[in-house]
Amino acid sequence: MNKEALEKMITLATSAFGLVAALAWNEAIKTLFQNIFGTASGIVSLFIYAIIITFIAVWVTSRLSKLLEKTKVKE
Repeated sequence: MNKEALEKMITLATSAFGLVAALAWNEAIKTLFQNIFGTASGIVSLFIYAIIITFIAVWVTSRLSKLLEKTKVKE
């Protein structure tokens, strides 16, 4: 097996495990929000959850992009 194929297989496997972990965390965090805000306000808690997760995702992506830029400058 050549190096490029192996790298792609590792990337795909890592992505698959990441998706499974993300789905597990998604359920855990949704349950936490429902416990905090109650089941009566289910839709409200889901929107609050979605907004918070979106901000976190944007922040992490931004930080990773800046880190990548710094490593490119050093090369």
